[in-house]
Amino acid sequence: MKNTLKVQNLNCERGEQILFEDLNFEINSGEVLQVRGLNGSGKSSLLRLLAGLAFVNEGEIHWNGNAIDKIREEYYSNLNYIGHKHGLKDDLTAKENLKHICIQANQVLQCSLDDALNKIMPNKIMLDHKKDFLTGDLSAGQRRRIALAKLLLLPNPLWILDEPFTAIDREGVELLIGLMKDHTEKGGLIIFTSHQDVDFGSKHKEFIIQ
Repeated sequence: MKNTLKVQNLNCERGEQILFEDLNFEINSGEVLQVRGLNGSGKSSLLRLLAGLAFVNEGEIHWNGNAIDKIREEYYSNLNYIGHKHGLKDDLTAKENLKHICIQANQVLQCSLDDALNKIMPNKIMLDHKKDFLTGDLSAGQRRRIALAKLLLLPNPLWILDEPFTAIDREGVELLIGLMKDHTEKGGLIIFTSHQDVDFGSKHKEFIIQ
């Protein structure tokens, strides 16, 4: 099935400050859209709007021709959102966090929790040593990897990722880029923010918030 996310005349205000206005773009199955802009330009605010986590003051966001505020349950069932913060509970282990995420999603998983952790943290010695640690005791990079494991578990076509390469090492960046390429090759859509230069080929679009 071909999917489309379309933004029309979207505005965003923070307090009395206008972050951006009259944004228009479209992304379709198999495409990657990288959002760029200076710090404070509203990139994270835009992604929260696209993820349905913030109220749209003016403009429209459509998923397959329908305004997302009219089909929230359907839209969320097609969405994997990972914000700038990892969104994990510090008093749970990695596996407990992922289990909690999967229960909330109430979807058939693409793989087991163990398989997802093994793929996202391929250093088995490190994983075996850390897997029973509370997430709050792990490094920022390890927490980010655990959050990214959600992408392996839930079969949702739309990925919205805020600074997904933050805090992970070169090996982790290469692993994530591989996951993103694989997702779009299977018809997925990805919107992400990053200052990092990455190349997803002919399907790679860029949108700059002025």
